Amino acid sequence: MTDRIEAVKAYLLDLQDRICAALAAEDGKAEFIEDAWTRPAGGGGRTRVIENGGLIEKGGVNFSHVFGSSLPPSASAHRPELAGRGFQALGVSLVIHPENPHVPTSHANVRFFCAEKEGEEPVWWFGGGFDLTPYYAQEEDCVFWHKVARDACAPFGADVYPRYKEWCDRYFHLKHRNEPRGIGGLFFDDLNQWDFDTSFAFMRAIGDAYLAAYLPILRKRKDTPFNEQQREFQAFRRGRYVEFNLVFDRGTLFGLQSGGRTESILMSLPPHVRWGYDWKPEPGSEEARLTEYFLKDRDWLTEAGL
Repeated sequence: MTDRIEAVKAYLLDLQDRICAALAAEDGKAEFIEDAWTRPAGGGGRTRVIENGGLIEKGGVNFSHVFGSSLPPSASAHRPELAGRGFQALGVSLVIHPENPHVPTSHANVRFFCAEKEGEEPVWWFGGGFDLTPYYAQEEDCVFWHKVARDACAPFGADVYPRYKEWCDRYFHLKHRNEPRGIGGLFFDDLNQWDFDTSFAFMRAIGDAYLAAYLPILRKRKDTPFNEQQREFQAFRRGRYVEFNLVFDRGTLFGLQSGGRTESILMSLPPHVRWGYDWKPEPGSEEARLTEYFLKDRDWLTEAGL
């Protein structure tokens, strides 16, 4: 698996470089600061964080390559036959929190796992996806985001986008709130039903599609005026983001259980966030429309006639 792992690693490092360069250029004020780290149990990574920019309030684009003698519980819980195997895990994970509440938060992740045991064939799989969390959502943005997702999946089969779109809706769901985290996108894991080259090509297609999906939305909304009331609403909604990441997110759990670097794992959390007891937006308000209209598991493309 050595050559394959090196090919995946080279792609992921280049993807991190390209995404950071594009987002920093768009921000126009701040740059990504790199923090290279090593993991005592094996491996390390490059954490890159941008803060207090002209556009991005806080963002992180992380690369990690960690390995160890046994898979953490979060990675083997749904694959108990792999418990006790040595592992290698490589990935790029990012979260971008713009200051302007009219610009959605975005998240993307692509990753590769390999679980090995002496005398047995390696077991490998890919995972990843991207999803969008708007605060003052626009229907055309939701449709565009999903169209890019569908187009990225199209070469791999007509059934791929609907399946991974539905998986995203299911995964990014706050069970205790009974609401989605955002308007979805794509989510896939345990991908090894295709051969390695096809699976790797699919991961690259999804990784490369992130900027194509996000930059046009960011550019379209970044100059929209906003006020303190809208910032306050953004802070309340960011609370939902924190709740998901700390309670449900598989990547966060894997990172913490595998002894990863805590600062890198938690870089996805927004800088300003609020909670209020039994807080709800005013009925009929623009804020209420987010949950009443947009945060539904909807087929955006079919509704738009696409």
